[in-house]
Amino acid sequence: MSESRVDPVTITVRYGGMEQTFTGSVNDVWVGVNKLLSQVFPAFDIVRKMTLTVDLVKLIDDSKDVIALAPEGPVLLVPKERLTDSEVLQYYLLAAYIGFKLGKLEKETMTKEELQCRLGKSAKITATRLGELIKEGSVTKTEDGGYKIATVGIRRLQEELSAIKSEIW
Repeated sequence: MSESRVDPVTITVRYGGMEQTFTGSVNDVWVGVNKLLSQVFPAFDIVRKMTLTVDLVKLIDDSKDVIALAPEGPVLLVPKERLTDSEVLQYYLLAAYIGFKLGKLEKETMTKEELQCRLGKSAKITATRLGELIKEGSVTKTEDGGYKIATVGIRRLQEELSAIKSEIW
């Protein structure tokens, strides 16, 4: 058996008369480039702080006890009865998002019918909860009629995960 090895990443930044090369792991290079850019462009740091982004590695770590990806698709690892209907829907959509980002699923969206089946409630309850989540900005409806977790929805779930996990476990 051969050990898997990750090749280092190298990025060279040239601006004006300055040039700096960063080599190492993806995270180390990313940190170095961000530090340089925040020094060269102070406004970059402000923009970075105001931009809502998702740290996929942290998200996976934060949610690993609540959701997972099975060959059948996204699954909850906690009893649905301990979550609200809205939380159940959001966690399934979060799992679909993660599965898509990891290349394990073909799409990050789920249909209303898929969500209804996973929620185990009527079409009316599912549609009502999805409508509420869309109104608050946690979920978006796509052009093809599917549903996906919004970036702000991911952020809110991530903030609530520690509280929910402590209640459940």
